[in-house]
This record gives sequence, C-alpha cells and structure tokens, in this order.
Amino acid sequence: MLLTHLIPFADKLDAIKNWFIAFGPLGAFLISLIDSFVPLPGGADLAVIALSAKSPALAPVTVIAATAGAVVGSTLLYLGARRAGAAALAKISPERRERIENLLGRYDVLSIAVAALLPPPFPFKAFNLSAGVLKIHWVRFVIAVSIGRLVRFSLEALLAIQFGEEAIEIIKRH
Repeated sequence: MLLTHLIPFADKLDAIKNWFIAFGPLGAFLISLIDSFVPLPGGADLAVIALSAKSPALAPVTVIAATAGAVVGSTLLYLGARRAGAAALAKISPERRERIENLLGRYDVLSIAVAALLPPPFPFKAFNLSAGVLKIHWVRFVIAVSIGRLVRFSLEALLAIQFGEEAIEIIKRH
C-alpha cells in the first residue's frame, strides 16, 4: 500500500529531473543542488550523462555546473548538520555512524572525496552529515566534495561522449 503512494511521487521527481535537463548545464546545476537534499531518480549522474552524450562540446561546462550544484547543496546540508549536532545523525545506525566517524577522524578529506566519488547506493549523505556534526573544517569539506564530484562527473561525461546516445540506454538497462 505504501509503495502505491510513492510511485506517483517518484514519477513527479522523474518529470522534474527531465524538465531540468532541458535547461542544459544550468539544469545539471539545479539537479545536483536538489539531489543533495531529495534523491532524484538518476539524479545528477543521469543529467551529466544525457547532456554530455547529446552535446559533447558542452560536457566540460555540464561537469563544472553539476559539480558546483553538488558542492553548494552538500555544503548547505553540512552546515545544517553542524548546527543541528548529533540530532542530524538520528537516522543513521550506531554501527555505521561509528565507522564513518572513525574514517573521518583519520582521513577526513580522503574519506569525503571517496564518498563523493562513489555512485549510489553509497551513503554519501551519511558522510556529509557526519562531517558537519564532527565539525570538519568547512574548507577541507568543500575541497573534498569538489574533488570527488568533479572526478565522478568527469568520468561519466567521458563515458557518455565515448558511447554517445547509447550511454543513456546503458544507464536505463543497469
């Protein structure tokens, strides 16, 4: 019963994502920004791939726009968690929280960059929130997210250019 109520919501999110993609790199920025708070089906990854496959000449702009949106959105989430404190981590299991805090305590920039690089379902938001709660220096946080997302979106754009329109079909199948 619950799933039947979520399907129309997922369809609306998908329609919003497709509408934003029509705006090109600006749409990639907005999707990345929104995806930092509300997961969109395919999110920024699909936007980068679709836009890069359709317009390879604009791929660098799309990658930078998507990275900027992700950095702005992640930083806003980080700042909210920093202000909220431990309450921001209430939905994260104690075991996962402990592992993340351990990683952030030892390898803050590397942990955040790798978490930003890895695709879903990797729990980047958990790292993002934990970094805010642990008060990782904001400059280090921004640098780490920038590196991770820039590498991720660049790789996606390169693959999209390589495979062209077929890239979108590959993503849909997998």
